[in-house]
Amino acid sequence: MKKNTSTNPYNGESINSYNRDTQESLDIKLQSSLSVENQWQETSIKSRSKLLSKVSSLLVERKEVYGKLITQEMGKPIAQSISEIEKCAWACDFYATNAEDLLADELIETDASESFISYDPLGCILAVMPWNYPFWQVIRFAAPTLTAGNTALLKHAANVSGCSKAIEQLFLDAGYPEGCFQSIIAGHEEIERLITNDHVKAVTLTGSEKAGKSIAKLAGEHLKKSVLELGGNNACIIWEDADLETHLDTMVMARMQNTGQSCIAAKRFIVCEDIYDTFMEQFIAKVKDLKSGDPMKDDTYIGVMAREDLAETLQQQINDSIAMGAKIVLGNERSGAYFSPTIITEVTPDMPVFKEETFGPVAAIIKAKDRAETLALATDSRFGLGSMLFTQDIDAAYSVISNIPDGAFFVNDMVKSDPRLPFGGTKASGYGRELSREGILEFVNKKTVYINK
Repeated sequence: MKKNTSTNPYNGESINSYNRDTQESLDIKLQSSLSVENQWQETSIKSRSKLLSKVSSLLVERKEVYGKLITQEMGKPIAQSISEIEKCAWACDFYATNAEDLLADELIETDASESFISYDPLGCILAVMPWNYPFWQVIRFAAPTLTAGNTALLKHAANVSGCSKAIEQLFLDAGYPEGCFQSIIAGHEEIERLITNDHVKAVTLTGSEKAGKSIAKLAGEHLKKSVLELGGNNACIIWEDADLETHLDTMVMARMQNTGQSCIAAKRFIVCEDIYDTFMEQFIAKVKDLKSGDPMKDDTYIGVMAREDLAETLQQQINDSIAMGAKIVLGNERSGAYFSPTIITEVTPDMPVFKEETFGPVAAIIKAKDRAETLALATDSRFGLGSMLFTQDIDAAYSVISNIPDGAFFVNDMVKSDPRLPFGGTKASGYGRELSREGILEFVNKKTVYINK
């Protein structure tokens, strides 16, 4: 039987092996999902919300256990892993508190005696999820989707199979019925067959652009809805009046948290030339102070990348950019899956570190002559996940909102996800929204009801 093996990227030790699902076991899981579907849809939203509150409580209770599992499987520093679990509990609390209001019938006055929109669950939703936030990415899908009355199948990244199994058990321990949320361990062929199965009503993917195109094509061929949260190449725009004393730590965190392995990380720092030298001096000093080391130690900020091949890809992007004229001012040292915090300057739009997504602790710095050029450079991207702007001129920030074609625009803060706000991108960063009201309504039938008495 084929297996997925989880390997600690920090020390190379094998953690555990997990049997891959066969076609027979996948059929059993589909049947289990189908058998519970009517019961779950008929369960009141209030009862579903109570179960979600239990999930939140268990997440808080087990945050050290789950945090350790995250760190061992993909190398995230332990303090950040525990914070990830705490954020998952927050999302559960948000939907447990607000789901009844978010899913309430929307009354609309028409010529009918009564007319409204009813939000009904679709059925079984397939989620294909990545390794970089192995609990958060799943919970931000599962909390609203299950609470809306759907069932879910999770196909997680192969290197975090332990997290996948732990999340399945979490929902069972919270009291969810068997078959409501199930983990599957399978490859691309099996996932493609699942998407074509009539029982699977929609699919959501967080991952690469290549994977997104493949999933969207197959879902489209079978007239199934898809939501895609893909890569990002977020710009961090720094105008000449930016308050570095207040916001520099945030700028560093925006690039370096999770060892730079985040779709919404600040990947391109576009800095007005009037503040460039001051910014560089302070930014370099801050990045130098980041502690690298064993991700299981509480004071480690930079751990290892999730796999050695990912570090090799990042190294190639940097090497190709250097060959085109970029300059390294800090870092660019690799050992196995470890990649040192790196700052690269004299970056131009034709270089890989400008136009591609760099998934690791590398900050590309671009000098711009004025505010207009910062905006032109920031929007010169195939991606559209989010942008951030640091300035004290808030009126000017308001005036450029419509010039930013991304899914998010953050002023004087880093781009981040929040259960209360919709999250998603444009262009090559995908489509659809997670979180907030928009997230819980992605996988429902928005049914028009028209009654004359």
